[in-house]
Amino acid sequence: MKGTPKSPLCRFSRRMVAVLNEHDIKYDSFNILVDKGVREGLKEFGDWPTFPQLWVDGQLVGGLEIVREEVISDANFIRQYSVGKAVVTEKPAVCA
Repeated sequence: MKGTPKSPLCRFSRRMVAVLNEHDIKYDSFNILVDKGVREGLKEFGDWPTFPQLWVDGQLVGGLEIVREEVISDANFIRQYSVGKAVVTEKPAVCA
């Protein structure tokens, strides 16, 4: 994401954090603005040009619009990833 969950630096990252928190999804994040190599590499690796990106178990779910569309069409879509109260850390792991 751009920024951190406590301080998102774009409205799309802010909205992704809101969706994840609203559904009590436990997640980690990485601020892609701090490392151009990671930012460009992740775009190429996932074949997804924008951020934020939601990755689950090493698989790209998609960006904010995909996640929102999935939640609208199937409320249980994101609940399958829910493992308890959302916990936000600042260390790199899964991009949100």
